[in-house]
Amino acid sequence: MECEICGKPVPEHNPIRAKIEGSVMVVCKECSKLGKIQKAPPKPRYVQQKNKQQKNTKKKTYSRRDEPSEELIEDFSNEVRKARESKNWSREDLGRKINERVSVITRIETGKMTPDNKLTKKLEKTLNIKLLEEVNNVDLNQFINSSSGERTLGNVMKIKRK
Repeated sequence: MECEICGKPVPEHNPIRAKIEGSVMVVCKECSKLGKIQKAPPKPRYVQQKNKQQKNTKKKTYSRRDEPSEELIEDFSNEVRKARESKNWSREDLGRKINERVSVITRIETGKMTPDNKLTKKLEKTLNIKLLEEVNNVDLNQFINSSSGERTLGNVMKIKRK
């Protein structure tokens, strides 16, 4: 087993799980200092037997096709504010045109709120701007560290910097 951040070996019999930036990861001792160490999940006391009359519920599996092909640009808040100001509209005017509250417009322009896809499309159409950009599907396999053979956060960070 390897550390999900740096790729160093982690003992399989006693892995360290740490919550770092909201994600629980298996990490080495050095990387565990970056977050809060988590307790091992409790073992279930009993196993519930399935009822034969229970409905078959299919679990949704995600493939690469389900991944979003567009993502919000980094400085969307400035773009929205500039476009609104170039049309000489107040926040109230923009809110009325897209049927949203002024507080929503204010939070978007200050960067305190990230608009969902529906609201982003409304802003793009009304302000004649482009807020969504195509995501490049990078093949992560070509960037795998040859010595470890697995993907780690460190490898992904190297990809992002390129």
